[in-house]
Amino acid sequence: MYREIESKPPKMSNSDEGVDDGDSFYRVKQRLSDRKKKVAQTKEILSKQAVQTKEILSKQAVKIAKQAEEHERFINKVTHLLGVLGFGAFCFLLGARPQDIPYVYCLWYVTFVPLRWIYYRFKKWHYYLLDFCYYANTFFLVMILLYPKNEKLFMVCFSFAEGPLAWALIVWRCSLVFSSADKIVSVLIHLLPGIVFFTIRWWNPATFEAMHPVGNHARRVSWPYVEDKSYLWTWLFVVPLIAYTLWQVLYFLIVNVLRRQRLLRDPEVMTSYRELSKKAQKANNIWWRLSGVLGDQNRLLMYIVLQAAFTVATMALTVPIFLSYELHVIFQVLKVSATIWNGGSFLLEVMPRQVILKEKKKLETQSLPTTPNNHTTSPDENASPNNHHDDQTAASDKNSCQNNHHTGEIPQSEELCTKDL
Repeated sequence: MYREIESKPPKMSNSDEGVDDGDSFYRVKQRLSDRKKKVAQTKEILSKQAVQTKEILSKQAVKIAKQAEEHERFINKVTHLLGVLGFGAFCFLLGARPQDIPYVYCLWYVTFVPLRWIYYRFKKWHYYLLDFCYYANTFFLVMILLYPKNEKLFMVCFSFAEGPLAWALIVWRCSLVFSSADKIVSVLIHLLPGIVFFTIRWWNPATFEAMHPVGNHARRVSWPYVEDKSYLWTWLFVVPLIAYTLWQVLYFLIVNVLRRQRLLRDPEVMTSYRELSKKAQKANNIWWRLSGVLGDQNRLLMYIVLQAAFTVATMALTVPIFLSYELHVIFQVLKVSATIWNGGSFLLEVMPRQVILKEKKKLETQSLPTTPNNHTTSPDENASPNNHHDDQTAASDKNSCQNNHHTGEIPQSEELCTKDL
């Protein structure tokens, strides 16, 4: 019999084991290096795609805005028609189905604010969308769509809507002009939130039944009516001020720190402070004098202080408005009446002057000689996108204001009439 001999693998020496360990470590290191390279390449590709997408969107925004300017008269007529019809439909819904008004507001906001970004991007006014009114409207959307029964968030939003945003309509003379889409949006961004929270506070069937139960022994629920005054002042004044302070800090960091070099490179890019100081200095009005109390180097600080004072005063007024139905109704009528009155002043006093200025510019353009390149030079060719806005501002008198850009707080408002303030 043959004896089976089991073959055994030869033992590896220590040197061979060391070589294998070294090869394994090298392979792992190589794989990690390859992965890092792939990640870096992916990031670079995504970054390039993001830049290209941004450039495409910007070009499309400019293209759309230019086409809109070419057909300005026709667009104004269509805007006037749709504006009047929409206003009538809104009034009908306000009386027939007040509980649906919050959702009408949400639909309007998510539709028209992106369109405003396109227009403002072309005009280099897109930094206005960082203003407090847009910050506040974001709160409103979150509350209505995600937390409609949150009492505390409701009161914070109520303070924003019937505080700084509402009083901006009156103090800064916002004009309701149905032929101007920009003016309509500017007014509604300030006006609609107050109407929305008015309907929730007083006219919504669910909250109305809760506040007015049937029967002598029926117990009235607390939401949204709160009898404790300290609780009211906490959630209608203190907490909203904290939220406002957070916005002010974020706004300062973005505009005055992170984007400071960008703004310095391009003086045509407008912010609320730039626009206000430009108009106030030109008119030498009270705001320009107040902002210079601490010297020219501290005008920005004074701007923040004045804005904060306006916010504190208007938020304090929301407490009595919240408690009184009659006072709240009067305030709604006052806001709407002020915007309509200012709109009439704009149509009768400012718009005719704008038409005259445009006709003069056309005549000047036609009378200019052509260049050797057979190209007719235009006086507005090298002008900034805001020059036309400045001409409009110069044409307005102390009874009317422009709302070519939009804000919701002191002194950040497109409706500011610098000759009066």
